Amino acid sequence: MNSSGGSWSYESVQTLLTLAREGIPVSVISLKLKRSVTEVRAKLDDLGVTPAAEV
Repeated sequence: MNSSGGSWSYESVQTLLTLAREGIPVSVISLKLKRSVTEVRAKLDDLGVTPAAEV
């Protein structure tokens, strides 16, 4: 599904969820996880999580 970043590991998903719940913007999460903003937004959408607003 994620063509450039590969599949999401359990650890990556847990980190993504933690950061998103802390209100970290998608642009920062993408840097921390070394994935594109598009990939991060898509995964959050798959998980039913609304990302924080960009500052």
